Amino acid sequence: MPLIGAHISIAGGLEKAIERGEELECEAIQMFSKNQIQWHCAPISMARAERFLYAWRNSSIRKVVVHASYLINLASPDDMRKKSIVALIEEIERCDMLGIDDLVVHPGSSRGRPREEGVEKLIDSLQQVLDKTSNMRVRILLETMAGQGSVLGSSLVEMKSILHNFPKNERVGVCLDTCHLFASGYELRSLEAYERFVASVLDKIGLERIGCWHLNDSVYGRNSHLDKHQHIGEGDLGLLPFSFIVNDQRWNAVPALLETPQGGCGNKGNLAILRKLRGG
Repeated sequence: MPLIGAHISIAGGLEKAIERGEELECEAIQMFSKNQIQWHCAPISMARAERFLYAWRNSSIRKVVVHASYLINLASPDDMRKKSIVALIEEIERCDMLGIDDLVVHPGSSRGRPREEGVEKLIDSLQQVLDKTSNMRVRILLETMAGQGSVLGSSLVEMKSILHNFPKNERVGVCLDTCHLFASGYELRSLEAYERFVASVLDKIGLERIGCWHLNDSVYGRNSHLDKHQHIGEGDLGLLPFSFIVNDQRWNAVPALLETPQGGCGNKGNLAILRKLRGG
């Protein structure tokens, strides 16, 4: 079974995410390692890293995933790409210091330039990052996107074309986001459709490349290319896709992490729904 959890706030210190995850009885959590809307931040001190590791070791949380800054755009046609490469290297170094193996990042946008050009720049950026962090084991997980404008990564075919350039590198994988997949056109609302989707994932990406799921319903309909998350079961996806995922043995030990709105039922209510769907 996948490891059910949620994106958790680090307000007050990185170790607070572990404490909050424990309170919610998460099996896995996702967090930021820094302010997600700032390029630079103070390095993690050894004392802070030790507090985090101590809290994690003494919790029941099995896996922690970090989400990289939203500012990073590895496919940008301008100087933002250089800043993004530096920023992603720093994110990997922070994960390495915290003992975290997986880092989710958005593939980026070609910003109006041809998609092929954006993909080429993304591949080159990833290679630079991997080369400069070759002594670390942190895996970069490219998140599937909704397909708005020039944003890359909205199809499994495009993800395959990117991953094809790293055939022997186990440090590049994928994060599957339910809202984004649905908004980009993938149907998940029947068992037959879900099985077709998983078969396509296995064919184009490979099970071993899937590092985590983001679980969120969608405010908008399939193929809308609009990225707006909703509470589980309250959007156009409904409950069935989440039942399929949390009961699928193929995702054994893969984090399945909520990225739902914080208002309304919040993480507590959404986690309760996922547990009920899983039968426990």
